[in-house]
Amino acid sequence: MMYLKPQEILKRHKKAFGAKENWRTIYEECYQYALPQRNLYDGYYEGNIPGQGKMSRVFDSTGIHSVQRFANRIQSGLFPPYKKWCRLEPGNDIPNERKGETQQALDLYLDKLFAVLRQSNFDLAIGEFLLDLSVGTAAMLIQPGDDLNPVTFTPVPQYLIALEEGPNGTVDNVYRRLRVTGDAVARQFPGANISPELQRMIDDKPQEKIEFCEAVVVDPERKDYCYHVIHEKTNTELVYKRMDQSPWIVSRYMKVPGEVMGRGPLVTALPDIKTLNKTLELLLKNASLAISGIYTAADDGVLNPNNIRITPGAIIPVARNGGPQGASLAPLPRAGDFNVSQIVINDLRMNIKKTLLDDTLPPDNMSARSATEIVERMKELAQNMGAAFGRLITETMVPIIRRTLFIMDEKGLIQLPLKIDGLEVKVVPISPLAKAQNLEEVNEVMQFFQIANSLGPGGVAEIKPDAIAAFVGDKLGIPASLRNSEEEKQQIQQQAMAMQQQMMMQQQPPGNEQPQDQAPPQEEPAMALEAEARS
Repeated sequence: MMYLKPQEILKRHKKAFGAKENWRTIYEECYQYALPQRNLYDGYYEGNIPGQGKMSRVFDSTGIHSVQRFANRIQSGLFPPYKKWCRLEPGNDIPNERKGETQQALDLYLDKLFAVLRQSNFDLAIGEFLLDLSVGTAAMLIQPGDDLNPVTFTPVPQYLIALEEGPNGTVDNVYRRLRVTGDAVARQFPGANISPELQRMIDDKPQEKIEFCEAVVVDPERKDYCYHVIHEKTNTELVYKRMDQSPWIVSRYMKVPGEVMGRGPLVTALPDIKTLNKTLELLLKNASLAISGIYTAADDGVLNPNNIRITPGAIIPVARNGGPQGASLAPLPRAGDFNVSQIVINDLRMNIKKTLLDDTLPPDNMSARSATEIVERMKELAQNMGAAFGRLITETMVPIIRRTLFIMDEKGLIQLPLKIDGLEVKVVPISPLAKAQNLEEVNEVMQFFQIANSLGPGGVAEIKPDAIAAFVGDKLGIPASLRNSEEEKQQIQQQAMAMQQQMMMQQQPPGNEQPQDQAPPQEEPAMALEAEARS
């Protein structure tokens, strides 16, 4: 692939954002009703006043609360803070005799990895990342940091990015709209090639924000990525460099073939959220009518309608309240009462919570649940997520680990000689959701172990206790430092056999041993004669 000029990058950037406009209606309503605080579709990015109220059209908070619960449950189930939620294991290309020592080395790398993650802002960034994932598409930028924070994680709202898909449905190219104040351009892009025209703009208005086009484009021939930062107004390129890995982590909750952007559970729950919101809006209007009411006033020369104020406790002077001409002030009859809303509100709220996976744990006011029930509910959550669980592992967890280890290797924090490609090194999730699924396999093995033991010698012959123990340890994510290596296992077996032989010798009855003071047995006559003849 040849070098792409700034004009070509800007052309592809514009085309990608133009194709994304087809999604604007869906995503805009999702953010408006369920994520109003992260809504950039209302014009804030275009220059409106920051800090404006974004909930003027929201009358019910069920969608907002359920989306927060969705992000919190996914984070606690897949990326629990201050816990190890994955494990590095040797792949199939590693020989069996080397897997033990390889596993010990990978455990050391894993400890350093999670030490860096705990020191960074990962736990904060993944929460915002999962909020955008509820809509359908989430993006995160993982870049090298400083000495204090070696890796920085920046969740980017999907409003600011546009995607281009490659073969097999993977995201290859990412375009981003980026605004930076003039005096921060040099710090944002160290070593940038700033043109004289752009420098004059920075000098004239250093506090004014300047918009750039940031692009990461794959090179299919060299198998690397080209990084561009272009100033659109001056049509100049500030930064161009090649990278072995893309700094972007883009995940889609669910994807339809032929579409680049994803569709999340919030898109499914949007009709119920809009219906519930409109129902409560009408209910509040009906309540205001029931409190204040609408009245008709007779213009009889005594009552002045312009001076009437309908407030509690007010006394309105009238000429009469009855008579042949009717009352001077009378309430206006309404068409009906809107009490039917109470019938559907609860059903709508339950549907919204089910769609956003907000009904998996028992209420707080219920009695304490056992650990078994909590595990079963975690398994139910994993089953309800369906294909999204595998997509989260493939498009989120594995790329985050691969990118973080790559940055740590570049900084000299580790020296990882193997590739995380599933063949040399594979990423195995050990988060609560993954453990809930692994427990099913562990239970099946333990049931087989119990049944085989009950079948007598024939069933016991089918069992490999060492292999079963290793299998359970792998499924539960037990580190290699707590388990014996192959050499240690052989030493333990030899010691056990030696102790067993010693115990058998000690348990022999005394009659079988020959007394030391007993005379040697007499030789038979034939043997004695033969010995005498030889002599």
